[in-house]
Amino acid sequence: MFIPVAIHKDEGSVFGVTIPDVPGCFSSGETVEEALKNAQEAVIFHVEGLLEDGEFESLIPSNIEDLQASDEYSDALWALVDVDLSRLSNKQTRFNVSWPEYLLARVDEYAAAHHETRSGFLAKAAQQVLNQAR
Repeated sequence: MFIPVAIHKDEGSVFGVTIPDVPGCFSSGETVEEALKNAQEAVIFHVEGLLEDGEFESLIPSNIEDLQASDEYSDALWALVDVDLSRLSNKQTRFNVSWPEYLLARVDEYAAAHHETRSGFLAKAAQQVLNQAR
């Protein structure tokens, strides 16, 4: 999906990028190319956070001509960034794993003691590890 971005550059600063269709999502870079690459990553990161919070429904890209009419973007240079949101989804997916019985028993015991489901516990644990890796 191609998403319009507004590129700004003040004297003595890096290139700033605003993503109008994703409120609160911004990026920057030393070069235009770096700023656009960072914008792509920023959109995915931002949408991931919205999904985790249950606040993301969809993203419908605006028309650049409509955005140019806004005073907020009067001096912006416009570009499109290609962002693949298809890998992001809150849709539940079943999958099969093979674990040692003792480990599965420990997970089930922990989840039950904390009033969680096995799936819920494992999803939270995976998300926590992935967030720490950033």
